[in-house]
Amino acid sequence: MIIDAHIHFDQYNKEQQELILKEMHPNEVSHLISVSTDLESCEANLALSKMDHRILPAFGFHPEQPVPNEAAQAQLFEWIKVNKDCMIAIGEVGLPYYLNKEKGVDYSPYIDLLEKFIALTAKLNKPIVLHAVYEDAKIACDLLEKYQVKAAHFHWFKGDAQTVDRMISNGYFISITPDVLYEEEIQQLVHQYPLGQLMVETDGPWPFEGPFTGQMTHPKMIKATIEKIANLKQQPIEKIAAVLYANTKRFYSIL
Repeated sequence: MIIDAHIHFDQYNKEQQELILKEMHPNEVSHLISVSTDLESCEANLALSKMDHRILPAFGFHPEQPVPNEAAQAQLFEWIKVNKDCMIAIGEVGLPYYLNKEKGVDYSPYIDLLEKFIALTAKLNKPIVLHAVYEDAKIACDLLEKYQVKAAHFHWFKGDAQTVDRMISNGYFISITPDVLYEEEIQQLVHQYPLGQLMVETDGPWPFEGPFTGQMTHPKMIKATIEKIANLKQQPIEKIAAVLYANTKRFYSIL
């Protein structure tokens, strides 16, 4: 069985959503953890989860966009608190690494917003889904440690060896995308990270290259990801698949 640990399901069009839901069972996909990018996205994911119990929504604000003003932040946080029992986690939240590389941004408002989300995570005792790569991961780790948040999931993570060691020591999880089939950096990360702290994701509808060029990103791609992880870890595919599935169920308290 497979759980897509990070997908933007609300960003697919209706026809694509219907196709994925129809093909989940034949491809042994039991759940989709659908992360949100803003309040409108949170509302869409909540509606989708009520339509199909296999969709497990996370509520948050994607950092690769301008920070909302104080009033909009207050509205979002109040909405999350009201709907906290419907969410599997806080997410996707984090820091704007790619936006900063492209345009250059003031990090202070982003760090402040991330701290608010981590404080809320601690208060609600929920997992948190993080978009924090390279040097941004160090800032995220500082804040997680400050609020003693242990259930942290760094999706599509990349970073230096020292940060990787720190994350492993703190018990944080990462998830591996289909680009593990062709990206040496991700393959090396799989070698470094303990199997017991790994999950798998698509980050769909984000497109992939290599054998997936030109294809709509679909949770069934995770099968190839699992095969590659098994090859890198030099362990049977069946064992790797079972551990990844159990990891995700345990981390997100999926019954």
